[in-house]
Amino acid sequence: MTDDRDRRPDEPEEPQDPLSEMLGRLLGGGGLGPGVPGLDPAQMAAAGLPSDPAVLARILGQVQRMLSTASDEPVNWELARDVARQGAAAGGDPAVGDREGRAAVEALRLADLWLDEVTDLPAAGAAPRAWSRSEWVEATMPTWQRLAGPVATSVADAMAEAMTQQAPEELRPMVAAAGTMMRQVGGAVFGMQVGQAVGALAGEVVSATDVGLPLAGSGTTALLPANVAAFGEGLELPLEDVRIYLALREAAHARLFAAAGWLAAHLLGSVEAYARGIRIDTAAIEQAVQSVDPTDPQALQQALSEGLFEPERTPQQQAALSRLETTLALVEGWVDEVVDAAARERLTSAGALREAVRRRRAVGGPAEHTLASLVGLELRPRRLRDAATLWATLEQARGRSGRDAVWQHPDLLPTAEDLDDPAGFAARRGDAEASSADVDAAIERLLHGQDAGEDGGDDGAAEDGTERG
Repeated sequence: MTDDRDRRPDEPEEPQDPLSEMLGRLLGGGGLGPGVPGLDPAQMAAAGLPSDPAVLARILGQVQRMLSTASDEPVNWELARDVARQGAAAGGDPAVGDREGRAAVEALRLADLWLDEVTDLPAAGAAPRAWSRSEWVEATMPTWQRLAGPVATSVADAMAEAMTQQAPEELRPMVAAAGTMMRQVGGAVFGMQVGQAVGALAGEVVSATDVGLPLAGSGTTALLPANVAAFGEGLELPLEDVRIYLALREAAHARLFAAAGWLAAHLLGSVEAYARGIRIDTAAIEQAVQSVDPTDPQALQQALSEGLFEPERTPQQQAALSRLETTLALVEGWVDEVVDAAARERLTSAGALREAVRRRRAVGGPAEHTLASLVGLELRPRRLRDAATLWATLEQARGRSGRDAVWQHPDLLPTAEDLDDPAGFAARRGDAEASSADVDAAIERLLHGQDAGEDGGDDGAAEDGTERG
């Protein structure tokens, strides 16, 4: 290489690595397209990029967008939010009108009045809302960050490794040295995938707790009027019935999460514990990077969303999954039971709506399946019917108060085995309550007996025949 000090003023500077030079020009404000000085087909070919300016502009536009919002987080959440909002609005997402908003808020308030008659759990005191799909995305994105976070680091690292391995031999040292940027690209790709899944899910959910998790946190109940109307299509039922039934489910979820303060952390903690143990199939990522046309970013995202997670589960993961599935089933079963009790005497369509919701929760929608492929987990209550039967059996045996008291502590919750034997759980629950009552009574007698002994010492002396002076 010619030393800069020996180079004549009219001698052109020796070009640096073609990829570094071109990216520097394109991403440094030089613009896109054939007007950029020095951007010729030979240079693009040397960098391993297409020579068609239109194709190159599209690719670099994606890169610019990803890197312009880059951060130190393993997932580019700003990009994920943008993509999710775009997906939510793809099929049309008008603002909630005054009439629709009032109807949703009134349904949620009425639902709380009906639920007062069928459960001892108090109303959550949450503010009723009517959301557009984009508003649902904004309200739930912090929870999605928490759920997808454990997976994100592994995906970003695996993407960086795959990109390094698939780069041309002469460019590998440079790509490896740019590890931070590669991880940002990997985090951006995963962020776009999460955003696409959340955006699609926004077109399916009918409320804030529709997937069984408190995605919007506490203090709010919400319906999505556009999706409520879509859910009612084909059922041939009055929209008012559909709205109040779904409002009952939303309000029941809110009551349960508010009364059992430990429940939200228990559910989200189980998801996080499972996600932390997910193993990324780096071979699948390398194959995707190698086989997919690099000029088609959407095809790359689609390829990477399939088969990333190895099917084998560790014992710790299996335990977390079992806890999650059982708790989800218990939550959905309790909601199913109390909502039916509140609606069956008031809505002639209650039975049909109950069955429609059960089928929908059991099967899951396309967006739920997409999300499952990203985080390696399906959030469906597989044993919803068994759980509903258990709660009904417990109410028959122990009453409404005995049924709802189970939510006081996680140690009181039924297990997966209890779902197989509802009558046995009800009997054991009764025995436990009786035993607890016996212990309380014994403690009470002991305390009162001690007090009586202390207060009645002189009387005892008198009973022994000792006369006082």
